[in-house]
Amino acid sequence: MILYGRDNSINVQKALFALRELGVDFELRPAGREHGVVGTPEYIAMNPNGTVPTLVDGHFVLWESNAIVRYLAQEYGHGTLWPAEREVRAIADQWLTWQAVTAWPVMQPAFWNLIRFPPEERDMAAVEKSVADTNRLMGILDTWLASRIFVAGESFTIGDVGVGAFTHRYFLMPFERPELPHLARYYKAVHARPAAEKTLLARIT
Repeated sequence: MILYGRDNSINVQKALFALRELGVDFELRPAGREHGVVGTPEYIAMNPNGTVPTLVDGHFVLWESNAIVRYLAQEYGHGTLWPAEREVRAIADQWLTWQAVTAWPVMQPAFWNLIRFPPEERDMAAVEKSVADTNRLMGILDTWLASRIFVAGESFTIGDVGVGAFTHRYFLMPFERPELPHLARYYKAVHARPAAEKTLLARIT
């Protein structure tokens, strides 16, 4: 199995997190940004979007990070990352989707401006709104976690692959955050996992 991507991309990190949680043997082939590759004809033939990650499992090729996480969990993690109980599985998938379509787009303006752009090019009005909206969303997650260890209950699932990677990035962002005790406890629980220690980098770029 081959995963194309760069290990400092949140979307690639989700795929890496799932692979390492499942103990699947794989090779990471650097691609994207400084690594190039994604614009080559060979890569475009696999992933016409020219994005990362892309997973190659034998003759099967799959792109889009959440699709990759679901595929890996269904193939190799039934009863663990892919819960056996239908409703638990649906809640896990709900939070995996929430991370990608609700939380990450809201934090992106702050991320791009504060991490990627030089100070003279930053849109601080966009940053201010992004930070306020992100903190509000994380307050929703904090409330949800008040009665749960992980997002779908007592066990680590696909939902935590996405939310855990996002929460890591949230806590590393250079902006003020409100007191979110349940989220802080959750973050520690995620980071206690060996796969997280290998996947979630100490800085974001």
